[in-house]
This record gives sequence, C-alpha cells and structure tokens, in this order.
Amino acid sequence: MKKKKKMMMMMMGGVLAPFSSVDIFRPKAPFRLSASAVDVRVESGAAATSTTAIVWYKHDLRVEDHPGLVAASQHRCVVPLYVFDRRILSRFSDEMLELLLFALEDLRKLLNEQGSNLMIRYSPRMFTTTAAAILSLVDLPSSYNDFTKLNPPVVSPIMPPKLSGNLMNLSWGTLPTLADLKEYRDDISDGGNKKEEWTSIKNLSAENLLQRKNLRGNVELKPPKLEKENQQDPDSKTIRRKKPEKSAFVTSQGSSVGGGSSLVLNALAGYLRYLEGTARDEWQEVHEKLRLYEKREGASFQALFGSALLLGIISRRRVYDEAIKYEKERNGGFLSPFGYSTTTVAAAINTASSMEWYWLLNLKCQKSKAGNFSIRIWRWNNYLIQYTTAGHEGPAILLVHGFGAFLEHYRDNVYPIAEAGNRVWAITLVGFGKSEKPNTIYTELVWAELLRDFIIEVIGEPAHLVGNSIGGYSVAIVAGIWSSLAKSVVLMNTAGNIIPGYSALGYSEDRRTSGAVWLGARLLLVYLRFNIRNILRSFYPAKTDRADDQLINEMIRASYDPGVIFVLESIFSFDLSLALNYLLEGFEKKILVIQGMKDPLSDSKSMLAMFREHCREVAIKEVNAGHCPHDELPNEVNSIIKEWVATLESEGSPVAVKQLQQ
Repeated sequence: MKKKKKMMMMMMGGVLAPFSSVDIFRPKAPFRLSASAVDVRVESGAAATSTTAIVWYKHDLRVEDHPGLVAASQHRCVVPLYVFDRRILSRFSDEMLELLLFALEDLRKLLNEQGSNLMIRYSPRMFTTTAAAILSLVDLPSSYNDFTKLNPPVVSPIMPPKLSGNLMNLSWGTLPTLADLKEYRDDISDGGNKKEEWTSIKNLSAENLLQRKNLRGNVELKPPKLEKENQQDPDSKTIRRKKPEKSAFVTSQGSSVGGGSSLVLNALAGYLRYLEGTARDEWQEVHEKLRLYEKREGASFQALFGSALLLGIISRRRVYDEAIKYEKERNGGFLSPFGYSTTTVAAAINTASSMEWYWLLNLKCQKSKAGNFSIRIWRWNNYLIQYTTAGHEGPAILLVHGFGAFLEHYRDNVYPIAEAGNRVWAITLVGFGKSEKPNTIYTELVWAELLRDFIIEVIGEPAHLVGNSIGGYSVAIVAGIWSSLAKSVVLMNTAGNIIPGYSALGYSEDRRTSGAVWLGARLLLVYLRFNIRNILRSFYPAKTDRADDQLINEMIRASYDPGVIFVLESIFSFDLSLALNYLLEGFEKKILVIQGMKDPLSDSKSMLAMFREHCREVAIKEVNAGHCPHDELPNEVNSIIKEWVATLESEGSPVAVKQLQQ
C-alpha cells in the first residue's frame, strides 16, 4: 500500500505531480466535487456512471493535463464550475482580472469543444478544501534536498477527456465584463472591515512614495499618471509597437502572458527559442519583453508566465514537458548531464519545479502543524506566503521575524500575547522559511510592501507592528510610508541607523547581481550550512539552549530550498540609508525599543543613546539577552509587549498620521 502511494506521486525532473484521489464532498444528492488540489476517486461500475461530478475550477483553468477532469469524465454528467469570490479577487490587480476573464472565456470554449460548458457563479463567502485529505502528501519530505533524491519516473501531460453531452437543463451564467468584475471586487459593503481609503494605498510603490517624500536626492519624479505604465513597461518601443495578431499579451497593460492555452503555449515556444531569433511578430514581442524583465538571469520567466501558471491556463507539468522537448530537439534527442543548453530552458524548468515544490510543501504544512501553530497560506504577487494567527478579539499585533528566520521564531510569543486579549499574526516573509523563494531581487522595500499588503488584505485594520532585526527595519518603513496602517512600532534589536541631522540621501536603485555577489552568496551558503549552530548560539548569549534543534534544523532545511541563493545575494545589496529617526518622525509616544544588551551584531549602548537623543519620547526597555530577545527571554519580552499594547489601547489616543508630501 505504501509503495502504491509513492507511485501516485510522479516526478518530472523536479516537478511533482500528485495523483492521489480522495472524495472531498459527498452530499446526499449524487454529486461529487473535484478541485485543483485534489482529484475525485472514480468508482467503477454503475456507481460512477449514474452520478454527476462537479469540477470546481480555481487555479487550473484548462482542459488539458487536468487529472480531476479526467476522473470526473467517467460520471454520467459533468458540471464544470467557476465561482467568483470577492476575497480572492480583492488580491488581483486590474491586469490580473483581465487575464482571468480571457482565461475563462477560452476555458468555456474548450469545454464546449469537449461536449460541456462552464457554469459561472458568484459568492460572498470563501470556499475551502482544507478538510480534504491529500493522502500522497504524507510521504512528501520536508527538505527539497531529500525530495530530489526520490527521483520518481517522469510522466507526460494528460490529454483532455471527452465529456458527457448530457448537460441537463442548467443555468450556466454569463461571464461579466471587466468593468462589472472590478465593481464586484471593489465592493466593500459586504461586511468587510477594510477601510475604504485603503483601496488606493497599494497603487503607488514604496520607491515612488519615497521619491515624493524627497528622500532620494536628485531623482527626477515621474508624474503620478505615468507611474504604473512606466513600472509595467518602460520600453517605449514596446509601447508603440502594433500588437501582433497572435499576441499573448492580451491585457491593456500588456505586461504578462495570458489569453487562452494556445496563445500561452505559443508564447512559451517563442520564449524557449529566444537564442534562435525569429521573423514571427508574436515571438519578437515575447523576446522584447524577455529582455525587459531579465533583471537577473532567469527572472523573466516568472515575470512573464507567472500569472498564467497561477490561473492554471497551462500546467507546470506542461511547461516542463515543452522545455524538455525543446532541449532534446537542440541536442539530437538527448539531455546533457551537465545542465541545460539555454538560459530560457533552465528558467522555465527551474521556475516550474520551484513553484510545484512550494505548492506541495505548503499543502502539507496546512495539513500538519508547525510546532503548535496552524499554518495558513496567503498569496502575494503570485507567491505563497505562510502565516499563523491566534486570538479572537482585541487589538491587532503583527510579529515580523529577522533575516534567515520564519514565523516559528515567535514560537513562545504568539499564544501568550494573544491570551492577554489580543489578536496576533506572525508571518514568514517571502524568501524565508517555507514561504516561496522566487527568482527576484529582494530588498527592504519589497518586504515593507509585503507587510503593507498583509495588513490591508489579511488583518484588515491598523496593527501594532513588532519586528526583530531586519523585520524591525521593515516595520519602521511601513510606519514611515503608510502611517495609517500602524498603531505603534516595537523594534527589537532592529537593523537600521539613527542619523543626526538627516537630509535627503541617495537611495540605491540598482540591485543587479555582479559576478562577485554571485560567488559571495554561494560561498556564504556553504559557510552557513556548516556553522549555523555556532552562529545561532552566539545570538543567544544568556540562554544558549534556546538556540535548539528546532530552529537549527529548519534553517538548514530552508537552505536547500530552490531560490534560497537569490535571497542570500540580497545581503550584499542591502540599503539601510533610510534613517530610523526620519521614518519614525511623528510617531512620538508610539515607539518602543526592546534591546538585547548582549547583541553580538551591534553596540547596544550606543544605539540606545542615539534613540534617546534623536527620537522624541521613545520608550526603551533593556533586557539581558542577545540579538533575538523575544525568543531568548520570551516571558520577559511578552510581558513588555502586552503592557505596551494595553497602555496604548487604554489611552485611546489617535494614531499619529503623517501626510505624504504630494
């Protein structure tokens, strides 16, 4: 039986395809449900042919390579269903909504060709499949290094099934217009606690807002109306070019591949063949976009095809299959043992493999618990982000970890703080722990924008922001740029500096990777794997036993995750020139500094002296700990935080609101 389970998980050169089959919905009426994460168990004989299967589409908007659709096709009648859910749509940009509508239109057409249709419905409530049992995930290793050693057989994509023509007399519904879908997404009258004025906060990047606050010196400010256009596609030649007839850049912004599966597959073929050159207009367009988004080697694939893969217009397995076919075509039918022959093939395969790994890893985490935590998953910019929450009433508190850590670093803080009458969230930032580690450029502004969106989309109200190390610097940026989101700021051995007489400084724009950074990150990774135990213990001088196997093993596990090297490269390009005293100006009586006085990474006494001199009415608590006081002395730090929040909440004083310079 165990062997059979293993064979149900088939590997595609690093891409795992789950083929476990379980019933996840069994109402009294003869209906079965199939979703993207799970497939229906098909029973042989009359039982399967006399029932109706509902295929609930979510992130798998295709008919090809869809195991759930194949399983459902053995039933008497198949009802494909897509539900517009406002809470999911609220995380989609306008361009993503366009891509969704194009994908659904194409899906309905393809289902018609297979003898079926697509039912469209709306729901104010979130559907979930968390009760479903994913049997094959039991055997999934937690380490990517162990996962790759399994080396199951390669499998090919599944062809679309022919569906029953017995569609019954159903009301299938019509697809909305883009304007209608935007209105549905932005309707906040349906019991949401999200403030209406927050809807515009995410429209401008942190970088642009810093420009407007005149923090970046001699930088030419872009007119607000052009910002989005310039962010998405600054290549003026691309903007002026007439769109090819078979263009896969179907949205008005034209920054992501989309449309139907045939358009996406054609764009993929053009992407893979970048080095060959082409006379085909639509492939030339793909090549121009590739050059635009190749901020680092291989990053263009995620930027161009990430949305199509998120919507499931094509499967990750299909991407892998097409890339391998092309690689064999270039090499006379063989695969080289020394790597892939082009950067585009490597980018496609590595991205698809990485996305599949994190998808499976996060599914497994949702079924189990990280210590005492129930793991939840949030999608941010198409990436999977882990978080946990505790408490049902009281003020909101967000805990943010430092570099190399994860939400479990607050293992002894989340519940004790929540039990004092608070609602507590702890998040694992993109690039760390079991959150996704995409091929992108990581900066302190990226993490600040992630926290901004998390407060808006998940917490839904202003929160007390608590951060350790680089997490402290990130929450300071959030408070400095989007002050309406922060009730107070708690900095625990924070990164960053106090700069007397702060004036506008040059803020680094170019974070591209040099050869020296490439090599340095790889040497650093090897060093950390062999020395993490000693390094971590040096951060816990008062209680070295707190630097235990739980923390060390997770750090070592994460060091083998795909994409971890991109995060380490960011160490060499961190820019901490935004002064803490400037970011927190206007937060008088709303700043608490908890400082471990034995921190081996900084001069704690000098740091606190600077805080006292240059940050007005800052509260300071000194503790006998190292760099991570919240984990080294959790009881003491918990008491400080609980008292701090309770005092501020009882005073009922309004949050200091700083207006951004226009």
